[in-house]
Amino acid sequence: MAISSAAAQRSYSAPCPGCGAPVNFVSAQSSHAVCGYCQSTVVRDGETLKRIGKMAELFDDHSPLQLQTSGTWNGQAFTLVGRLQYKYGEGTWTEWHAVLADGSSAYLSEDNGAYVFTTAQAVQQAVPEAERFRVGATTAINGKSYTVASNQAVQLIAAQGELPRLPGLGAQHAMVELRSQNGAALLSGATAQLHAAEEVLSIDYSTQPPAVSKGVAVLLEDLKLTGLHDASAKDEKGRQFACPNCGAALTVQLATSKSMTCGSCHSIIDLSQGIGGELKHAIQDEPVQPLIPLGSTGLLQGVQWQVVGFKHRMGFEPSDPEEHFGWEEYLLYNAKRGFTFLVDSTEGWSIVKPATGAPVVSSNGQSASYLGTSYTLKESYNAETNYVLGEFYWQVSRGQKTSNRDYASGKSLLSMEQSAQELTWSVGGRIDSAVVVKAFKLEDKKDLLQRSDVGPFTAAKSPFARPEFMIFVVFVVVVLMFSRCSSCDPQVENCSSSSGRTSGGSYGGYSGGGGHK
Repeated sequence: MAISSAAAQRSYSAPCPGCGAPVNFVSAQSSHAVCGYCQSTVVRDGETLKRIGKMAELFDDHSPLQLQTSGTWNGQAFTLVGRLQYKYGEGTWTEWHAVLADGSSAYLSEDNGAYVFTTAQAVQQAVPEAERFRVGATTAINGKSYTVASNQAVQLIAAQGELPRLPGLGAQHAMVELRSQNGAALLSGATAQLHAAEEVLSIDYSTQPPAVSKGVAVLLEDLKLTGLHDASAKDEKGRQFACPNCGAALTVQLATSKSMTCGSCHSIIDLSQGIGGELKHAIQDEPVQPLIPLGSTGLLQGVQWQVVGFKHRMGFEPSDPEEHFGWEEYLLYNAKRGFTFLVDSTEGWSIVKPATGAPVVSSNGQSASYLGTSYTLKESYNAETNYVLGEFYWQVSRGQKTSNRDYASGKSLLSMEQSAQELTWSVGGRIDSAVVVKAFKLEDKKDLLQRSDVGPFTAAKSPFARPEFMIFVVFVVVVLMFSRCSSCDPQVENCSSSSGRTSGGSYGGYSGGGGHK
């Protein structure tokens, strides 16, 4: 069993009690393993192995990582020697067991293109029961303040390799995640882009006392990885099945997709339980056509993205449900960067990504601070998804509701979305409509994609602040709106409400599948 020399130590090998094949242990801290030949789950007891069951087969998540992938983190070499696959209500994620050069264990968590490196964390006081952690509330662990981002019932669905511990297969247990920003943003040498030193504290209730781990967000290119999956050798053929509503032939393109829509009848199909059994579906009426077609690829911020999903959403004033507005979100995918959102609202285009850390919100909720930038509250509203197309890495459904807050600081945007089980922050910024047109080569739709752009604006000096110019702008906007739809309906169109509101809606997206990371 090959392992990087920096992490090498005395290894142990014994025959599998199920099939006789050798089962190897590299880490002295590993007590469990899954035989790579017969999937027997074995526990190490001195110099012998005891079979305690059989592990379910791993599902192919098309991860670039695999056992024996090696890299460097925090100045130490490491090698991945085990894998745990977990499932919760709206998605799945993977925990890779890493052995560090000093012989200690760590985990590299992978969730739809987002990665967090975690190590065990000692706590000064007993951890409260999971029910005590309310999503959205703040709490202190070891004297540091965290926001409760997620409180979910999860279960282990598969495992591979050697592991320091092994939760019961299929048994549900609570998993609470706390988030905090940890200092300023860092400059990634591999990408020359800023990424945040964001901290995640995970509390795993599969053991007693609960296991606590602390992690920091990382980018794969910063880990200097070797031994990755050979993408050219990977079978990228999609899974095919018949639509349970109309019978049309459908293909799932992404292995991580938990829901998709039928291109013929527009039904939403639940893929969270696989495609072998009876599929659940929900019929959608009043189809909305995205301006950027599904499957399109575009270069944004130096990354090649593919449009894999589309949502139309509605925002409602909590005090006046009659006042509402609509906007659209495109789910973009890149094999190394995971998922991000391109948002189209009446205030312009923006590109945002779910944040790993949690901003600090003022006591009155009117401002938020994140990685050295202060943001001011712009809108508070309730949001609802009322039409979807394409594939999504979480179980999306029509009618999903969240409570939203949007903050802004110049071109920078910060958005909070909260459901009963999860709190998600998204961070990003505005981009010009010309950038969208160029990225996706949509010059023929230039007029349709035109929005309020994000150039610098100083009211005291700008000639565009003159009243006659503003009247002209209002006139042009009205003409464009009526040229696109004779009667602007925010349920099927990206437009403001009849009261004249022009809110930009959410800057992010309800990313239920991204909750763990």
